[in-house]
Amino acid sequence: MGDEDKKKVDESYKTGVEREKQKTEGASAASGEAQRAEEFAAPEPSFPFFITTLAMQATIALGDAQNPADGKKEESLPQAKFLIDTLGMLQEKTKNNLTSEENSMLEGILYELRMRYVQKTGDKK
Repeated sequence: MGDEDKKKVDESYKTGVEREKQKTEGASAASGEAQRAEEFAAPEPSFPFFITTLAMQATIALGDAQNPADGKKEESLPQAKFLIDTLGMLQEKTKNNLTSEENSMLEGILYELRMRYVQKTGDKK
């Protein structure tokens, strides 16, 4: 066997090893992506979940709950007002389009948040 024959075998081997390496890396990346997706199981989107999320943000802005990002309670009344007004706008825009449970939930959340805002600001609006 000459040097040329040996070189062809070596190159073929290198190419095969490189292909296997790429397959393994691709499978590993896909596995990692699947694992990350498994770690964060997003809840099913729904109107009640959306409303609850906005209400929680308003509660945090009112200083009544800890911010999950930093664990601190910090009051931001302008942000709280914006979120409460946003929930009020949603109530108007979805009028006669919600189930009775969704409507009751939204009314209750808005009442509680508005009362808490009035307590914080002394605003009589």
